[in-house]
Amino acid sequence: MSFMNKTLIVNAHPKIDDVASFSIRTMNEFIKNYKDLIPTDHILEQINLYQDDIPMVDSTVLSAWDKKSKQEKEGKEVFLTKEEKAVMGRMDQIVEQFKSAGTYIIVMPLHNFNIPSKLKDYMDNILIARKTFAYTKNGSVGLLKNEGRRALLIQGSGGVYTNNDWYTDVEFSYKYLQSMFQFIGVEDFEIVRAQGTNQSIGVPERLEEAYKKVNEAAHRLAGTL
Repeated sequence: MSFMNKTLIVNAHPKIDDVASFSIRTMNEFIKNYKDLIPTDHILEQINLYQDDIPMVDSTVLSAWDKKSKQEKEGKEVFLTKEEKAVMGRMDQIVEQFKSAGTYIIVMPLHNFNIPSKLKDYMDNILIARKTFAYTKNGSVGLLKNEGRRALLIQGSGGVYTNNDWYTDVEFSYKYLQSMFQFIGVEDFEIVRAQGTNQSIGVPERLEEAYKKVNEAAHRLAGTL
């Protein structure tokens, strides 16, 4: 099966199915339209970061990485603990699931101008040397480059971050995610914002605008499958 025959939805909302959430509602609107447009054999898979097991980089992970690095450098067999084997196995599952898809839909609320903590953990699971990028004598190279992969970020926020003001400058989530996806070779990166949801006026209109944009994104992404 070609990786272009799978879309992976990365749900980074702590309330994974809360219909009061504007990012979840926008995600649901996207999925509804996307399902009507994609081929019948196209696989739509979802990972819920606040429900599924997403390892964080802790002392167990660092110890396992140190041992594997030593093995590669010295050519000697190393022994991982039961806990280290388990967490390395889960991290391998996550990055392989990621690589098996050609389209990525990331859904998240904006938390203090940045990505939710579990999404950062997820990124640490997929930004793996020799899996999604490689070190060369000329610097780092994305291993998913020139493969037609693409990503859509659906972001919900209480404030507005597109007025070219202070809030625009400190909206780090989009900058970080776009940079990291480009780092591994995914150049096609788009954002749809369901923003201004905590403001006293204009919220229904902003949500309708977000729905319009994800519908357009669904048509664009499905049209190239």
